[in-house]
Amino acid sequence: MFDDLVLLRTLVSVVDEGSFTRAGDRVHRTQSTVSQQIRKLEEVVGRPLLVRDRSGTQVTATGHGELLAQYARRLLALSQEAADAMASDGRVSTVRIGVPEDFDARRMSAMLSGFVAARPEVRLETVAGMSTDLRQKLAGGEIEIALVKREPGSGPSLAAWPETLVWATGANTTWDRDESGAQPVPLALFPQGCVYRQRAIRCLDQAQRRWRAAFGSHSLTGIQAAVSSGLGISVLPTTALLSDHRVCEGFPELAPTELALLAGDSALNKGQRSLVDFLRDELDRGDQGNQGRQ
Repeated sequence: MFDDLVLLRTLVSVVDEGSFTRAGDRVHRTQSTVSQQIRKLEEVVGRPLLVRDRSGTQVTATGHGELLAQYARRLLALSQEAADAMASDGRVSTVRIGVPEDFDARRMSAMLSGFVAARPEVRLETVAGMSTDLRQKLAGGEIEIALVKREPGSGPSLAAWPETLVWATGANTTWDRDESGAQPVPLALFPQGCVYRQRAIRCLDQAQRRWRAAFGSHSLTGIQAAVSSGLGISVLPTTALLSDHRVCEGFPELAPTELALLAGDSALNKGQRSLVDFLRDELDRGDQGNQGRQ
């Protein structure tokens, strides 16, 4: 159906840039040529892919346009991967991994950069997201490996590490010292689906202690900053506590969660297995270090 990757590359450029003119600059073609290519692609699929705003200067993708753009990115990436493999005598191996946003970004980056340095023949493609989204991408074949936060023992895994959770607050805050419970607990929360969020809400509900959502963020860095500044209390693994955090007093005990390394249904190639082994060693080392500090 799509025998011309040039048309797909043009579509992706227009969707990314939101403009025929800027897309033309990106693919080194005139605006009229870009428009012609989009019309040709719409004729092929039989559906409108883009719509202009009232000013006529900005364009956005229709539902079908956004869907086709997602497939186009994958086809273009696969095409580039094949070209690179041919140019390097087939020695390039691509590894697509998903990492949780509620994980220490510096630690994750250090581990991945260490792998890239050790295995330069492997091309690493990393996607960050919430664990629920990463599991969906894994099931859909968009990534081959995922590191996720989850309930302990909730399915098979390549490796798993327990996470000790605590109620964290800023070093100078006094939220946890309101023994009367007159004020609702201000929570700094990850989005729906996050196991830390579920732990916090369920524990407070079971203890019949009132709470309110005071701050929300997808990233661990955002939640850590909110806790440090006194905006709210949050449930965090002990590995994510900062020097200006302290453990809350008098709050319900939290059951541990789990950090799990998962793979898709397809068999892993040599490069993917090497990343799994590398992460397993690094996380084992980090887990042993944390146990030693406790």
